[in-house]
Amino acid sequence: MATISAAKDDVDGDSYMDDSERTQPTAEILKELADIKKLDEQQSEQSQLPPPSEYEVLTVQLSENPHDPDGWRRLIKLAEQSNDLEKISKSYDALLKHYPNNAPAQIAYIKHYVNHNMSESAEDLFKKFLIRSPCVELWVYYLDYVRKLNTGPAQRDTVRMSFEFALNHVGQDKDSGVIWSEYIKFLQSGEATTTWDQQQKMDSLRKVYHRAVQIPLDNVESLWHDLETFENGLNKITAKKFMADLSPAHMQARTVLRQLINHIGPLFANEKDTLFLPSLPKFDASERALVGKWKAYLKWEESNPLELDEKDKATLISRIQGVYRKAVIRMRYYTEIWFMAYTWTNSIGKNDEALSILKAGLDANPSSFLLNFAYAEALEIKKDLAGVHATYEKFLGILRTNLDRLEETSKADAAANGSQSNGTNAPPPTAPAIIPEPPSNVSSFSSQGSQDDKPPKTTELQKHRTEYGLAWIMYMRFGMRAEGVKGSRTIFGKARRDRWSPWEIYEAAALTEYHCSDDKGVASRIFEKGMESFGDEIDFVLRYLGFLISINDKNNARALFERVITTFPPDRARPLWERWARYEYQYGDLEAALKLEKRMAEVYTSDPPIKRLAQRHIYLGTDAIADRDLGFALARRATTSVASSSLNRVEASQSLISLPTNSQSNSQTYGNKRPSSPDYRNKRDETRPNDYSSTHKRARPSSPPPRAQQDRERDRDRDGRWDGSGPPRRRFSPPPPPPNRDRDDRPPPPRREPLPPPRDRDDDKRQSTLPAILPWFIGELPTASSFDGPVFRTDDLMNLLRTAVIPSATSRPKSPHGHPPLRGGGGRPPPDYGPYQGPNSGGGGRRRY
Repeated sequence: MATISAAKDDVDGDSYMDDSERTQPTAEILKELADIKKLDEQQSEQSQLPPPSEYEVLTVQLSENPHDPDGWRRLIKLAEQSNDLEKISKSYDALLKHYPNNAPAQIAYIKHYVNHNMSESAEDLFKKFLIRSPCVELWVYYLDYVRKLNTGPAQRDTVRMSFEFALNHVGQDKDSGVIWSEYIKFLQSGEATTTWDQQQKMDSLRKVYHRAVQIPLDNVESLWHDLETFENGLNKITAKKFMADLSPAHMQARTVLRQLINHIGPLFANEKDTLFLPSLPKFDASERALVGKWKAYLKWEESNPLELDEKDKATLISRIQGVYRKAVIRMRYYTEIWFMAYTWTNSIGKNDEALSILKAGLDANPSSFLLNFAYAEALEIKKDLAGVHATYEKFLGILRTNLDRLEETSKADAAANGSQSNGTNAPPPTAPAIIPEPPSNVSSFSSQGSQDDKPPKTTELQKHRTEYGLAWIMYMRFGMRAEGVKGSRTIFGKARRDRWSPWEIYEAAALTEYHCSDDKGVASRIFEKGMESFGDEIDFVLRYLGFLISINDKNNARALFERVITTFPPDRARPLWERWARYEYQYGDLEAALKLEKRMAEVYTSDPPIKRLAQRHIYLGTDAIADRDLGFALARRATTSVASSSLNRVEASQSLISLPTNSQSNSQTYGNKRPSSPDYRNKRDETRPNDYSSTHKRARPSSPPPRAQQDRERDRDRDGRWDGSGPPRRRFSPPPPPPNRDRDDRPPPPRREPLPPPRDRDDDKRQSTLPAILPWFIGELPTASSFDGPVFRTDDLMNLLRTAVIPSATSRPKSPHGHPPLRGGGGRPPPDYGPYQGPNSGGGGRRRY
């Protein structure tokens, strides 16, 4: 019994303890238990609740990811189907927060209050939307609403003022012709009991007509006919004078209308939904082309195609202002359009409005480098230094958040790749899988923290991190300009503590100290501080070494070289060897240079001795040993001569044999357009770096690569010279050989690209070949781009040659058939082939209608 009792006490757990030693529950433990119980109760209540509706799920999703046009359309549809006015109002408010000035959404929103006879709420929305809206459809709906509320004769003045209010805001819009027509009908319907009233009515109508027929409206021609009827009905003599005075401006408006239709037609061609919501850009070929069309249209509007005088400058400003407001609505996520709007608004002296445009653009594109930098500069000009600090801090916070998300995605992808490799009987990784990245000359992924805190070295992260460092560098520049060295150092101190800061901020800070404070010591200490975190970055070490050489600190430069050269493998260390070798060749003694060459020969055993000797005797790229002793200059001259001759022949044959795919050209005739040659098209693409065409931009040869890249390229070129393999390397594809006159050859491909792989013999048999003499003859002809004369229709020219009679040496009989007239050339004016296409579309003159 005693044993059983003792065992029972052991189970109780306190029998062997005194009462004073027994553990009692404390207040914290009791609180935790109460919280756990409360949480269990909440979970049980939630399990009994019905699942969330589609509307609630969409609301949560759109709050996290608002850039989902289809999701917003679905949310609005669900809200309207519920007939819950509060839910509808909440949904439209959320939509218009992300897509402001969306006229279809605003009209649909107001209609719900109008249909529920809530005039006060509807008028509040009108006041909120109208002033900022450039959309004609919203103003038309507003005028309909005003006319329904004001139907009595005593309220006509209110309606008239509403029409004037609308026309002052959107009267220059092409689609506002319906407002002008309705305004004229409204004035015509007014009663005039006295002669004075009739005269006032006629004067009001004449003023409105005269304003309307000088604007490129979609119904400007019908308004002109109505004005002519109106004036002739009053007095035919004065009508002739009025019409003659207005005719030049009206004809200009009609001409501009045709040009305007050609400009804006492609801009709205892809609209499929009544509720248009712009989506985030992908910058593919079609989107780049669309941006280019918008830019061309905006520049055309800025060029004053209506040729308004200085006295009408307010009208011109109002017109261009409305165009830019519509542009930023349609192209909300294209920052270049926002910047154009800011630049133009700033150029006319409206600085505050220009600043508000930048701010609105940043609301739509908070991570835009273009808009953030422009906004910071605008605030700095206004001496709003606190605003500049807030702008940069906010911008850096957004970029930092994006980097964190990108890092999480990168780690998740690496983990997924690791799990897939484990599934194929691969050994499990001992560390998180990281995508390898070759050495780069643009950024670093070492961090100021511990080794475990370093971000992964993925390509996408690498690029974003370098851009993040650019924002810090611009911030430091502002600090130096506005607050001196102290301000720049304060900002640099913040950047140093940021784990995402790349090595470029150290170099920028050091060079700022050197150039602005003339302090070599501080600059060197900043470089040394950077070596603690970025000593494994070859590009940073190269920049540090170049800085020490530039300030003539020979001892520290040599010490740095000897300290780091053994930490890099030979394939990465070559730029360091070459940089220090050039310094020894230029400013060191011969014994030191030979010792260095001996060390390099042990590392790079394939380098020939003649290469080092030649490099010791090069200055500013002049390599006389290679050019004269080894004959590289003669080989290069022969290669250039052959390439030039061959390319000339190929261009001539291409321009006549191949049919270009793009028939557009800057020089056109009144009739059919002459296709541009492939040579002209290639040159145009090279000389227009900002063109949003379907072709990719080509690198500008005038833009020098980074210094480290130049060093590597120079080393590679010298390797090619001194490896004994023959003539120097060419950086262009070899041209196709000239046509052979002794055998039949197909003409070269129509574009100046590497030839395609040879096809099967069966394909060659199926294609017809040209006589041997024809390719030679074509090669002797000048290029098509050199021809700038009149262009004839081929059918007419062939008919002329077919019916011509060649005169003999003794007689010159007349042709039995008359020569048909040439369409597109000759003495007669060409026929009308359609509306005028633009100021550059005529064949040397401007067409007027």
